Amino acid sequence: MTGKLFIKTFGCQMNEYDSSRIADLLNESHGLEQTEDPSGADVLLLNTCSVREKAEEKVFSQLGRWRRWKEDRPDLVIGVGGCVASQEGEQILRRAPYVDVIFGPQTYHRLPQLYDQVLNERKPRVDVSFPEIEKFDCLPPPRVKGPRAFVSVMEGCSKYCSFCVVPYTRGEEFSRPFDDVITEVFELGCGGVKEVTLLGQNVNAYQGTRHDGTRADFADLIRYVAAVEGIDRVRYTTSHPVDFSQRLVEVYGQVPELVSHVHLPVQSGSNRILSQMKRQYTTAEYEDIVDRLRGYRPDLSLSSDFIVGFPGETDNDFEQTIDLIHRVGFDQSFSFIYSARPGTPAAQLPDPVPASLKQERLARLQETIRSIAASISQAMIGSQQRVLVDGYSRKNPRQLSGRTENNRVINFPGPSDLLGSFVDVFVCEAFTNSLRGSLATEDTASAMIPMVQSSSTCSPD
Repeated sequence: MTGKLFIKTFGCQMNEYDSSRIADLLNESHGLEQTEDPSGADVLLLNTCSVREKAEEKVFSQLGRWRRWKEDRPDLVIGVGGCVASQEGEQILRRAPYVDVIFGPQTYHRLPQLYDQVLNERKPRVDVSFPEIEKFDCLPPPRVKGPRAFVSVMEGCSKYCSFCVVPYTRGEEFSRPFDDVITEVFELGCGGVKEVTLLGQNVNAYQGTRHDGTRADFADLIRYVAAVEGIDRVRYTTSHPVDFSQRLVEVYGQVPELVSHVHLPVQSGSNRILSQMKRQYTTAEYEDIVDRLRGYRPDLSLSSDFIVGFPGETDNDFEQTIDLIHRVGFDQSFSFIYSARPGTPAAQLPDPVPASLKQERLARLQETIRSIAASISQAMIGSQQRVLVDGYSRKNPRQLSGRTENNRVINFPGPSDLLGSFVDVFVCEAFTNSLRGSLATEDTASAMIPMVQSSSTCSPD
C-alpha cells in the first residue's frame, strides 16, 4: 500500500516551493503520495517560518494536536522543517520529544535518509546544517502541476537587516549554477508550464556560475529564462532595492515576457527608520528605482512589504511612510506590526510605542493601500488583459480563473479546454480581491465601448 504524506506550510513562497520539492523527493524515494487529509497520513511534516512573532507557538500548537494521533498510532512519523527548525534545532525535542525528524531549509534533500533512519532505529534525527548548493544536486526533476511553477534560483541573505532572522536560519546568499536553473526551466517548459516565478530571499542578488566559469547576473538569467521554448511569462520575488541594478531595470525594456509587476520591499518611508533597520538605501534611492522602471513600463504595478511600529517609530516617521505610499502608488502590500525576533540587533532596542498605536497605524496603512488598489482595479474596467487560465473560480466552479500581469485574480466564464492557456479577457467589474471578466471576442470588443460606465455585458456568476 502506498504511504501518505501531509505537509503543512507556513510562510513565504520559498517555503511553498520547498514543500513541493519535499513532496517530489519523498515520492521518488519512498513512494509517498501527498494528501490533503492529515488524519490519514503516514508522515506529517511542518515546513515552518520564523519571520513573524508567535511562529514557534503556532508550530508547537500544531504539534500538540498531532501528538494525540501519535499516541494512537506509534508508527506515525512527525517532522519539523524550515526556519523554526533551523533556529530551534534540538530544542524542539525538549518541548516535543515525540517529534521524529528535524531538518533545516538547506537539508531537506536528506529527508529520505533521515526517514529511513527513523524507521530503522526509532530514534529522533536532527540535521539543521548549512550545506548550501548540495541540496539542489540531490533533488529529482520537478513534477509539473499546472501551467505555473516556482523555481528557486538563490537562497539565503547577506544583508543582515537589524530586524530579520533569515540570515541566521537560511544562511548567507548563495546562487544556483546558471545551467542548472535553465535546465529546470527547460524541463518545466517541456511539461507544459507557461509561467515561471523565480524565487530567492533577495532574488536579484543572483550571481550564478556558468559552465565556462563566468557569472550570470539576474538580468542575464531573466533573458535566458524568457527565451526557453514554452515559457511565455516570467515573474520573480522577492527583490531588494540595494541589488536592483540598472541592467535589471533595462530588462523591462527588452523582455516582453517579464510581467509589469514588481514586488520591491521598502519597509518604511522614514530614512531614520530605514537607517536603524540597516536597509542600506534611502527613500529617494528607492523612488529613483521606481522612476527608472516606469520609464520602461509606465503601467508598472508595485507591491511592497511594510513594518509598522519599528522600535522608536514616531508619528512623523509613520506619516513619511504614508506619504511614500501615495507618491509611489503601491497597490498591494504585506504589512505587519514589528515583532522582535530573538538574536536580532533590533530586539535590543527600546520600544516605547504603545501596542494600540501600532494597531491604529497598521489599520491606516492597510486602508491607504486598499484605497489605491481599488482605484487601480476600477481603472482596469474596460481594458483587455492577457490571462493565464490556471483553474476555476473559488466561489463559482462554473467559471475559469487566472491572473493578470499585474497579479490580480480574474474570474470569467469559458470552456474547460482553456485551462493552461493564455487568453484575452475584458475586465467587466472590480471587487475587493478580484476582477470579473468576459472572454475577448469581436462582439465583446464592440460592447466594451460603453461598458466603462456599465458592466452589464459581463456574464453573471
